[in-house]
Amino acid sequence: MTATAAPTDPPGAGAGRMSHREVLQALSGLMVGMFVAILASTVVANALPRIIAELNGSQTVYTWIVTTELLAMTATVPLWGKMADLYSKKLLIQLSLGLFVVGSLIAGLARTVEILLVSRVVQGIGAGGMTALALIVMAAMIPPRELGRYAGIFGAVFGVGTIAGPLIGGVLVDTSWLGWRWCFLIGVPFSLLSIALLQRTLHLPEVRRKARIDWWGAVLITAGVSTLLVWSSLAGHRFAWASGWTALMVVGGLALLALAVWVESRVPEPIIPLRIFRSRTVTLTTVASVLVGVALFGGTVFLSQYFQTSLGKSPTVAGLMSLPMILGLLVSSTVAGQLITRYGRWKAYLVAGAAVMTVGMLLLSTIDADTGVPLLSLYMAVLGTGVGMLMQNLVLAAQNDVPAHELGAATSVLTFFRSMGGAIGVSVLGAVLANRVTGLMTERLGPAAGATGGGTTEVPDLSALPAPVLAVVRDAYATATSELFLIGAPIAFLALVAVVFIREKPLHEVSGDERAEQEAAALTAMH
Repeated sequence: MTATAAPTDPPGAGAGRMSHREVLQALSGLMVGMFVAILASTVVANALPRIIAELNGSQTVYTWIVTTELLAMTATVPLWGKMADLYSKKLLIQLSLGLFVVGSLIAGLARTVEILLVSRVVQGIGAGGMTALALIVMAAMIPPRELGRYAGIFGAVFGVGTIAGPLIGGVLVDTSWLGWRWCFLIGVPFSLLSIALLQRTLHLPEVRRKARIDWWGAVLITAGVSTLLVWSSLAGHRFAWASGWTALMVVGGLALLALAVWVESRVPEPIIPLRIFRSRTVTLTTVASVLVGVALFGGTVFLSQYFQTSLGKSPTVAGLMSLPMILGLLVSSTVAGQLITRYGRWKAYLVAGAAVMTVGMLLLSTIDADTGVPLLSLYMAVLGTGVGMLMQNLVLAAQNDVPAHELGAATSVLTFFRSMGGAIGVSVLGAVLANRVTGLMTERLGPAAGATGGGTTEVPDLSALPAPVLAVVRDAYATATSELFLIGAPIAFLALVAVVFIREKPLHEVSGDERAEQEAAALTAMH
């Protein structure tokens, strides 16, 4: 993980060998790569109805096109971080971008949903590498005293990539000479640009140390979470919620995760170091990060489907309708960051952000097929404002609470669990949506129509439906989507509860390297 990278490249080691211009160019390469990695998770949101219709996929496939990429990215983040101790960081970043290019090309040329899902896994592995290594390379290039002003840039890149993806995807789908395949292919030139920039400008010393990768921990964590995600995706239509398969998969998944915890507590260099959870702040911010991931990814993915299926908007218009959430997120994160820097107080923004996010989820639980665009925009702006105040400041709270030598571990753990929350949210909420739509369609139009509604077979082609059936389909998707946010509201409230119990500590006024020196001096004095 990134915690182990600190002794590998002392802060500022790389920066001393690079000019200011080269640092800025290398940062631009990192930001381009990071943006593409995040964009891969969300750019397909408005394209999914068109993709599913053309490839004859189901509502379950709709969910897994997003989930497989998220899961692969999440599972490989700690592995990429650990490999940074053993191999060249520059080579690893370029390798991760190369894998992303390969996955994007396969996805853009896919003719079946099976090939598309495989390509999304490859994309996710590459995106995981970019996500894990970006902060490590930043620490090697930039003196710690200057890291703060750059951290906000990466937070903005994450937020914009997450929320702007649906807009970009919508424009591509509606452009006749491009189409949905360019939602995947668009990442190729940007990834190649990032590789070229990093090759030309990134010059880091290759200082290595002996390290052992915790393969058992990585396999057990991935297998346990994957088992639970597959169960949540299939339960309710492939087999009953209360069934032998449910018991087998839930017990099996939890057993794998319990075994992973046992392994992590005994290996010398675990994928997820359990010791950092001794900090109450790290534990609570991790819990809140999972819940924010559920709200952020789950909300954006299924809102896009609602715009097109229930409101009848084109992919481009659906993308434009996400702008209020983008603006809310950017404005609130920027303003909160400036106020925290000025006054040094941060907990109030965590509490306010979680409260506003909860209100946004409750407001969106009232939508239906007739909700007006102005009202819907207001609700989305509220949700984006809450997420913006909360997301990056959770990382700040955790970093401020741990010793300097555990900064990397705390940052990586929060990133890992936030991505995991996104994967869980998309999978679980997607399963709920599919089952609810099937139930509503069956209730109103009969069993055959219920299947057509998207539970287990094809997502309906709206242009081919007669007016009475179309009205029922739109209402069914609107009702199911609103119920997702009703489910999400108590999840957001749990995030509020978590941040309320975080103890506010004054922000450190010295840089990470100065803190490390102070801690080392204190330890020497004790002995």
